[in-house]
Parts: sequence; C-alpha cells; structure tokens
Amino acid sequence: MKIVACNSNRPLAEAVAASLGLPLTSASIRRFADMEVFVEINENVRGEDVFVVQSTSYPANDNLMELLITLDALRRASARRVTAVIPYFGYARQDRKSGSRTPISAKLVANVITAAGANRVLTMDLHAAQIQGFFDIPVDNLFSAPLFSRDIMERYKGRDLMVVSPDVGGVVRARAMASRLHTDLAIIDKRRPRAGVSEVMNVIGEVEGRHCILVDDIVDSGGTLCNAAEALIKNGASGVSVYVTHGVFSGGAVARVGASPIENMTVTDSILATEAVRVSSNIRQVTIAPLLAEAMRRISEESSVSSLFN
Repeated sequence: MKIVACNSNRPLAEAVAASLGLPLTSASIRRFADMEVFVEINENVRGEDVFVVQSTSYPANDNLMELLITLDALRRASARRVTAVIPYFGYARQDRKSGSRTPISAKLVANVITAAGANRVLTMDLHAAQIQGFFDIPVDNLFSAPLFSRDIMERYKGRDLMVVSPDVGGVVRARAMASRLHTDLAIIDKRRPRAGVSEVMNVIGEVEGRHCILVDDIVDSGGTLCNAAEALIKNGASGVSVYVTHGVFSGGAVARVGASPIENMTVTDSILATEAVRVSSNIRQVTIAPLLAEAMRRISEESSVSSLFN
C-alpha cells in the first residue's frame, strides 16, 4: 500500500499517512515554465495498491489536472490498483442541467478521472448522492455526520438543540443529523433570485428558545448560511452554530461569517485552510484524517467500508 500526495492539501495527506504508520511515496509534482503540470513517481509502484490524495478545490482546474496526470503516471508505472482519494470533489454542484444548453460537468469530471486510470474513488459528502452513479468504477462516499454528531454532543451538552437545514435540498442530510442527536428538525425556505444570491423567505419549525445547529455540505460565499442564521435569530433562536463538511470560503466569505450572528462554524480539513480561516475567531477545523485512513486501510485489505458510513 502506497500513498501519493498531490499539492492541494498536503497536510491532510501527511496526517492520513501518519494515521496509517506509512511514509508518503516520493513523487515530484511541479510546473514547467508555461504552467504545464509534470509528475514523476520516484519509487517503484509496480503491483502496488496506490492511493492518490487530492482535493479538487481552488484552483480547481489546476488541482484536477494534477490528479489526472498523477493517475496516468501511476497507471503507466504498472500499479496494481489506483484509488483516487478526493476529500472534496469539485464540480459536484454541476450535477444536472440547470438550463438549456448547459453541461453536466460532474459527469464529465467522473469520465476523465476514470479515463486517466483510477480504479476506485474515495470521497466525502458528495453534494449529490447520484454522482456516485456518474462513475463506472466503485465509489465510496464517506459521511462527516458521525464525526460532527460526536463533536456536537461534546460541545453543546445540556443545551436545547434543534438541527436546521439551510434549504430544502439539504433536508435529508439534516434529518440524518437530527436523528443521531435525537432532536427536532427545522427547515429554511430559501429562494435564489440569481446565481450566488439567496433570500430567506420562511423558517419552517418552532425555533424560539432553541440553540440551532445549521448543517450543510459546502460553504462557498457564506451568504446562505449567514442569511439563515439571521432569520433564526429573528425568529427567537437562542444561538446559531454551523457544521459544514467542505469550507470553500470564496471571496469575502470568511469576513461575512465573522460579521454574522453565527457563534461558531465548524468545517473539516477536506480543503486546506487559508490564513483567513486559520485566524478567524468563529471558524474552527476538525480533521477527517483518521476516517480517511481507516477507509483506505479497509479498501487495501478488501474488508468492509460500509460500517464507516454509520
């Protein structure tokens, strides 16, 4: 079993390798003067079970090309099996035709990852579960819910909690979390007048006097979650905390979260934290390295991964 780290989130790859008690495979992943990606694997991987760790986060296209070229290098080096470990799967929000003459980019990315040489994909909290069906190879989609539910029970023990979905599309995710915490569920009725802009219309559920836990898979601009937090406070919530798997934090998202009523936002390290995230007073990271490491170990040993979904 060998682990290759690309450049998008090397600290996470190092933490995964440490959890498994393995060194990272020596590899050179660099740019030519014209910014073309060059990959060279400096160790023999013939007949090995190789895991490539790479989130396709910002800059998404550069990181995706690094992943594809690394997969191709390993395939041509005669690796027995190559698993693409993609903690954050970019382009996942383009999982359907949103209008006339628009692409389904998540399907395209699935195709090129397979064509590049991946035999299996390990990812976490896909934006839409049906993306697993876009691949013609096995896909293991891990969930952050077990990690988050334990953290919530430790940090908010004794509070009157209510789990809140920031939109109708996230109800299944929020309901699963509410079930784990044995608490009630509320839903934000949101409208999008245009791309990247959201407006809260209604809060469905009685949140007065409750500490609300907003649950989502991605925080990008932060507008949806900040607007939802403001609506919950206006409806009498005693406080609002947020749990999100992937902290994209584009543009002024970190400042927006800092100025919002959100007491605390917890994200995983599926995406490498920027300096703004690291110094933020109300954003914290929890690591998914042990979870990824255990899934990789089980895949390598050909044992069951499904129990990690619980």
